[in-house]
Amino acid sequence: MTSVQTATAPRDLIADQLARHGYIPDQDLATALWLMDMLKRPLLLEGEAGVGKTEIGRALASLHDTKLIRLQCYEGLDQNAALYEWNYQRQLLAIKAREGAEADGVEDLIFSERYLLERPLLAAIRQVKPPVLLIDEIDRADEEFEAFLLELLSDFQVSIPELGTITATSIPRVVLTSNGTRELSDALRRRCLYHYVDFPDVDREARILAARLPGIDARLAQQIASLVNSIRKEDLRKAPGVAETLDWAAALMGVGIARLQDDPAFVHESMMCLLKTAEDKSRVTREVTDRLLGKVA
Repeated sequence: MTSVQTATAPRDLIADQLARHGYIPDQDLATALWLMDMLKRPLLLEGEAGVGKTEIGRALASLHDTKLIRLQCYEGLDQNAALYEWNYQRQLLAIKAREGAEADGVEDLIFSERYLLERPLLAAIRQVKPPVLLIDEIDRADEEFEAFLLELLSDFQVSIPELGTITATSIPRVVLTSNGTRELSDALRRRCLYHYVDFPDVDREARILAARLPGIDARLAQQIASLVNSIRKEDLRKAPGVAETLDWAAALMGVGIARLQDDPAFVHESMMCLLKTAEDKSRVTREVTDRLLGKVA
């Protein structure tokens, strides 16, 4: 066995394992996931919405039989929502129950673990078994939160003023996703491995359909993947993602279509599964559908 074959063996193993859990990666992604494990580095995934970035986190958690902890980012996300909060209602009840007690004693009581509410980031570093931490759509959070995140990802510890420094029990596998709505900082990119997730090619999308929709005819899966690939090349506002392809395939299977040419009218009507804006629906007319169907073997 050559050194090149030896080097690619772990990548191929990860690809095979993910496939058994319903995710079909390309070679570059499998390599990125292998290096993420080997180097213990976060993995930043960029790409259009709908290409399966979030599903990678779910598949990894399933593969490693571990917990998936997801932090959904949004504008205005702050440390409290991502890291920890105090259970203020329970603290107030405890203070009322101990009225008349020494102030120091009450303070020590209410600022203890029993009143701490873990949010995703704190929960991720306190798991005994390393979880998968999915930081989804990091580009939606602001730059201040991104800067805070850098410190946590570098040291995997956090300082809680009332409790002190909490160091990670285990180091999670960290996957960050971005749809590119804003440019991420160079500092974040330096701390991460990087992979751009593109739409799958026809053969890989057909394999995804076969993996996620058991019982789909191989020829129908290939036809659907081919037609969706052609639709993505049209001038659309939002190209259909893999999730939309799966929905459409399930709809076609549900009415018993074996070949797309069997019912061109329904094929066109059911494209509501793929096209999610009025503008795109108006552009993919029946004539466009028939033209694209004519290219599908």
